[in-house]
Amino acid sequence: QTTIASSSMNAYSEDPNTISLYPAELYDEDLTPDCGTEIDEKCTEIYEATKGWGTSEKRLIEAIGATTGEERKYISLRYEEMYDKELKKLMKSECGSSNFGEALQYLSLGPVEAECRMLKKAVDGFGSNKVMMYSILCGRSNADMELLKKTYYKLYTDDLVSRMGGEVGGDMKKILMSAVQAAEEEFDPDYHTEDKAKEDAEELYKAGQGRWGTNEAKMAKIVVLSPPKYLKIVNAIYADQYGYTLFKAFEKEMGSLAGEATLYTLGMKLKPYETIAKLIKKACAGFGTDELLLTCTLIRYQDLMGHVCVAHEELFEKSVHKRVKDETRGNYEKLLLELLNKVAPLE
Repeated sequence: QTTIASSSMNAYSEDPNTISLYPAELYDEDLTPDCGTEIDEKCTEIYEATKGWGTSEKRLIEAIGATTGEERKYISLRYEEMYDKELKKLMKSECGSSNFGEALQYLSLGPVEAECRMLKKAVDGFGSNKVMMYSILCGRSNADMELLKKTYYKLYTDDLVSRMGGEVGGDMKKILMSAVQAAEEEFDPDYHTEDKAKEDAEELYKAGQGRWGTNEAKMAKIVVLSPPKYLKIVNAIYADQYGYTLFKAFEKEMGSLAGEATLYTLGMKLKPYETIAKLIKKACAGFGTDELLLTCTLIRYQDLMGHVCVAHEELFEKSVHKRVKDETRGNYEKLLLELLNKVAPLE
């Protein structure tokens, strides 16, 4: 498995494209999904685990944890059809709002709906969770972003662009507002030429380390709008001209949250698996674990975890599984490991 993951990671770096996280066919509104007997069996198992007095957490973890985002979309639809109860509400009433209960509520939704709920959580209450915001909104494919905005409005009758814009200011606002436009250019060899890349590399240098004070918004615009294949050319020219890569330049120049968001966007376009591995580490860094960020990262990127686990091991000489075991406890730990093992089982 490691060899397969490594070879497809190499293939990505040869021909990078912004990764789409959503299985788009699930959201074709003209289709009535055929859920199949396996989904019905999962729904029955969830029902059996929660009926009567007390909840069998063990059965719940096995039923919901060992699923993919695609399956969870079907389960959320089918459970309500079969038992006339919304699965997310059931998870809240059975398991509360602990880290375990919170994770189950996200897992009771399809991938797009789960991200909408994560974003709502990030901006509700006193002070917004900026890391959650940029890690969900930045470095996304145009198709994913359009679907996210549409679904957010459907769920909350609120415009995602306005809501996110109202939570931040300054350069951070400019970066997030660029990201939510779903305006990444399609790679065009006649437009995205080496000459243009030289111009943009120079722009980035001037906006950043070439003078006192970093113009993050200008740097972010180039990173947000450029397709990965073109950014790769810009990065190579930048390194050739100035002695180190865009990653190094951004790390040196950007001490702010806006800088973090731009670096994350660059990472998701050119080194997505390493970038996600670093986000998992970030959730566990310092004093205390950011359980919300850890939960959301493992759920959102579950389908990519085969690659992410390889990158994490290479970067930190530690498996993602071991990190989860070190940082979490009880049913919450078991649930996250079940999620991981569904796609990247420990050998």
